[in-house]
Amino acid sequence: MERNLLLTIQYDGSGYHGWQIQENARSVQGAFQEALKNVLGVQPDIKACSRTDTGVHAKEFCLSMKLSHGIPEERLVGALNHFLPDDMAVLACRAVPEDFHARYSCKGKRYVYEIHNSAIRSPFLRDRALHYYHPIDENRLNAAAQHFLGSHDFTSFCTLDKREMGDFTRTVTESHVTREGDMVRFTVAADGFLYNMVRIMVGTLLAVQQGRFEPGDIPGILAGKNRKLAGPTAPACGLYLAKVFYDLPEDPAGK
Repeated sequence: MERNLLLTIQYDGSGYHGWQIQENARSVQGAFQEALKNVLGVQPDIKACSRTDTGVHAKEFCLSMKLSHGIPEERLVGALNHFLPDDMAVLACRAVPEDFHARYSCKGKRYVYEIHNSAIRSPFLRDRALHYYHPIDENRLNAAAQHFLGSHDFTSFCTLDKREMGDFTRTVTESHVTREGDMVRFTVAADGFLYNMVRIMVGTLLAVQQGRFEPGDIPGILAGKNRKLAGPTAPACGLYLAKVFYDLPEDPAGK
């Protein structure tokens, strides 16, 4: 009997050219599909929650697939982890309704961008956080980040390409900057994100730190609907997909 399965994975994206399969480039999807074929002997059609870009990490990335193979869900987790590379792992697998789709059933996502704010770089954070050696006033950045909350047209915070068309309005439900020691984190959750949206938000926040903008300039940048008004695109290394939101009943197996 065919099952529709939801798998939750995580990965260090520093060694990949994003999620999606590309010619002559290592991708997360390619590595995952190879492991699937080793376990199942077939290649199911995978539906991903998102398309992370080169160098972006995921602490929680979701995908769905319909499977006729009889392997139990808990055994599938262990078998896939046996064949997956060390920078990727399956966290959980559960059965979901037949009409569930990892992308189209998604109600929102949370991203976290990590900035190592220290005069001395850490070799252990290379490719995993942006090293920023000038002092950061996290309270000033947090004041700016509050202006992202609510529903806005985020054209100014989007890299335009063929994947972006139609309505650029997104509703941000969480936006704040915090510090823990030398680590400064920008956390943002929304019902959807545009291409490079979070990285441009971070670049703009750092421009606030540098005095190029005041925190109160953010509403005007949003209203301008012009990419040239916002700050630069921050590097991918500090960006993590942290949470994917779905309206699903509690899994009785606790997965």
